[in-house]
Amino acid sequence: MIFGTQCLNAQNKSSGPIITDFGQVWKIENQDYTLDTSKTFKAVFDIMTSPDDLNQVNPSIETAARFLNMHGQNGIPLEQLKVALVVHNKASKDVISSDAYQKKFGTKNPNEALLKALMAANADVIFCGQSSVSRGVPKEELIDGVQLSLSAMTALIQLQDDNYRLIKF
Repeated sequence: MIFGTQCLNAQNKSSGPIITDFGQVWKIENQDYTLDTSKTFKAVFDIMTSPDDLNQVNPSIETAARFLNMHGQNGIPLEQLKVALVVHNKASKDVISSDAYQKKFGTKNPNEALLKALMAANADVIFCGQSSVSRGVPKEELIDGVQLSLSAMTALIQLQDDNYRLIKF
């Protein structure tokens, strides 16, 4: 048991090469189920929960950065990684600009830099129009680049019809 603990402690998580400030992952040696580096990976992340702590990065959003980084670290080029985040429900607050967040909650949005980094890596961030209205988050308050959809349900169906695989943690 001590050997296993020492082995884990010797390893460090790292971020990059795609999202440098977020999404740290472990290096996995001697994989039995090998990674197909010729494949295009299309993932849609259903983001509906959010931490109660208004200063905490949403770990569900950071999962998308982890996805990009772990595959990038293992030889999959960004061109073969297609990522979309569909944001709704309690996570609605996570896609508003820091200015709007500051006015509503008295602090800057801890997710803004992460979302901008994801969008810079060609991730689509799609916000549910139904949540926009029901949660009082108008399009004008969204972080630049966040796309407003009819609904999360609609976006999830369309993306899955386009062969994106649903990731829901």
